[in-house]
Amino acid sequence: MSEVTGFQIRPARVEDVPIILQLIRDLATYERAPNEVTATEEQLVDVLFGERRAAEVLLAFEGESPVGFAVFFHNFSTWLGRAGLYLEDLFVKPEKRGKGYGRALLVELAKIARDRGCGRMEWAVLDWNEPAIKFYRALGAKAMNEWTVFRLTRDGIAKLASAADTTTTTGYIDQEHEHEQE
Repeated sequence: MSEVTGFQIRPARVEDVPIILQLIRDLATYERAPNEVTATEEQLVDVLFGERRAAEVLLAFEGESPVGFAVFFHNFSTWLGRAGLYLEDLFVKPEKRGKGYGRALLVELAKIARDRGCGRMEWAVLDWNEPAIKFYRALGAKAMNEWTVFRLTRDGIAKLASAADTTTTTGYIDQEHEHEQE
């Protein structure tokens, strides 16, 4: 829990799901993709507070009003042999920017990463978002320009998963069984 002049950061609770979904929609609008949000409150309850939690959320409030959030989860570095903290989303409402709220959220995340023994913190930023890029650089973060992010969506995942029926994969499986017979 962190407080700075009427500002508070706290972990989200299940009753905060409507706030989280609205902040997700606000972020999508800011990132020029308002119609791409398909998440529902029910899904968020399950993935954030259910039996198998996929992510955690920190909420930022100015007084009683939600002004931003950070959504994060743990990834893993084979090279470090440690978990890392991956920041999926950091968002402060545009009219509330410039007050230190984004920095405060990142400081809180850095404390979590430190306390959990994480080897690093990582996130992605849209290449057109110059204010965010300048902000992250000012904090000491380094751009990983030599890396390219790849993504499969649901259709791509389904197509790749069904590729298990191809001869390439079957041939590989057959080779494994041949070694078992030797």
